[in-house]
Amino acid sequence: MAETALVLGAGGITGGAWETGILHGLAQAGVDLAGADLIIGSSAGAVVGAQLASGLMGLPELYGLQLADPRDMTGGKLGVLTVLRYAGAVLSARTPEAYGRKLARIARDARLGITADERRAAIAERLPTADWPERPLRITAVDATTGELRTFDRDSAVPLADAVTASCAVPAVWPVATVGGRSWIDGGVHSPANAHLAAGYGRVVVIAPTARGNKAIASPRSQAAELAAQGARVEVITPDAAAKKAFGRNPLDPGHRAAAARAGLARAASHTEAVAAVVSS
Repeated sequence: MAETALVLGAGGITGGAWETGILHGLAQAGVDLAGADLIIGSSAGAVVGAQLASGLMGLPELYGLQLADPRDMTGGKLGVLTVLRYAGAVLSARTPEAYGRKLARIARDARLGITADERRAAIAERLPTADWPERPLRITAVDATTGELRTFDRDSAVPLADAVTASCAVPAVWPVATVGGRSWIDGGVHSPANAHLAAGYGRVVVIAPTARGNKAIASPRSQAAELAAQGARVEVITPDAAAKKAFGRNPLDPGHRAAAARAGLARAASHTEAVAAVVSS
């Protein structure tokens, strides 16, 4: 029960940059979470988790990448009609699985300017290696047929880039991903962090760019509370006002990536002591 799990939640391009800034800031202060016994990544967190778990790039380098000119990075945006359909799905769904099925239908109906192969190639370019890391890494995605949450790892017989692409398949922004003969959408559809997957770990740090749940899906803090009730020591890091301003209105806009990373670096200082207490307990 004493092992440490690091949970990296969904949050788009800006959320992933912010998570990287948080991790870099914590490491600078002497709390390096790269050595966690398990890394769980959803959507943006899947990219950051794969980068971190590979061990091929240190946090200073990963942070530096967030500050680079993103002109060649493809962004996305939820249109007004899609946002309204998302809202309708929330109102009519009572479970994460029902919500997932409704968003999957929205995803299938969407006309996009990018193919599934192009999207996979873009994700693969962001990963330091095509191979699953030796360090335990679990990547989430939602089955587009059943709405159920699934995790991929090195024993899943699925290429790493395929798993991350599935986890990042934001409905109606990016194409539905096909992996293992099934269709998948974004892992953050089930919940913003999927922190419940850290059950059984005695020390859990949750970095969640998206702090809220909705009527159908659980928030990171509610999942953290359940873990704490099971006996785990848990610290949850969510964006402050400065980070929300840095994110802008569109978390899928690469133009806000650098500002979000800097906001994460600044935010880390206020959590260093609490995270250190969790991982050293």
